[in-house]
Amino acid sequence: MVTLKQIANAVGVSQATVSRVLNFDATLSVSPQTRQAIIETAEAMNYATPRARQRARAATPAKIALVHFLRPESELADPYYVGLRLGIERRCAALQVETVKVYHSETGPDPKLLGQCSGTIVIGVHEESEIAQLKGLSRHLVCADFTPGDDEIDAVESDLRSAMRKLLTSLTAAGYRRIGFVGWWDHDRQGRVKNREKRCQAYIDWMQDRGLHDPEICLADWNTEESGYRLTQAVLSRPDRPDALICGNDNMAVGAYRAIHELGLKIPDDIAVASFNDISVAQFLSPPLSTVHLPSEEIGETAVDLLMERISGRQVAKRSILTARMIWRGSTRPIPA
Repeated sequence: MVTLKQIANAVGVSQATVSRVLNFDATLSVSPQTRQAIIETAEAMNYATPRARQRARAATPAKIALVHFLRPESELADPYYVGLRLGIERRCAALQVETVKVYHSETGPDPKLLGQCSGTIVIGVHEESEIAQLKGLSRHLVCADFTPGDDEIDAVESDLRSAMRKLLTSLTAAGYRRIGFVGWWDHDRQGRVKNREKRCQAYIDWMQDRGLHDPEICLADWNTEESGYRLTQAVLSRPDRPDALICGNDNMAVGAYRAIHELGLKIPDDIAVASFNDISVAQFLSPPLSTVHLPSEEIGETAVDLLMERISGRQVAKRSILTARMIWRGSTRPIPA
């Protein structure tokens, strides 16, 4: 919290002068230059008057709901979503805002609970019907790691399509000529296939644009380690197997490593592996996994900031896209700068 003393020291005047200028005391005799310096310094240091601070505290929500698309046991199996939730909880703790976790269930979230909260953050992919229901039950709604079709709802996520294009471009620059992909389909609550996941679609688009797409080495199923293992086995069973493999996330890459080792192949000598998420286990695989770092905690923090802005009165919806960065490790050969 910035104090009058700090502003006074920065400008080189007394605290009393700063106080009178910021309270628009017309009887104060001070030069226009000094008055301007005090006001600009206060603005630059984000000074808030005691009255403004009191109003901000009064406007701070007492509680927000976190609605997760995964069940608790499924979330713990994916450190990416643990990091996202921790980012939300840490930012809320700093703002002294209580959080209430609402995990996926067959009956849906409790309407009374959502009505008691100042706002709701939805984590992960949800059906449009579920988003519509949550919008009707919540005072304010923000989606984290998912952008809904309703453009009146705030959302924040990583730019997965751009990250995939950059990854493919880098692998090609490193000399890889046949690059495969194993990932997953987006499924509905009944387990029915809905559409290709964004990374998978971006891979197909990039390959088709260059006349390189081979559906035999682009396989998708479920987002699990076991699926990564099975799909990698299928891709590598082909006589013209790829020289590099991209996995939808690090969990699937763990399964891919297992399949590759069982076939007696070496990473990256026989086949390179790259992935997404950069969870903690990636750096401890043998060899360490090259992976796209997705800013899960920052997504969570940004979701809280968007919700606070909505609660404070912002009317126009915002869509925030956070960039990803590549972490190159030993599972690929050196990448040209």
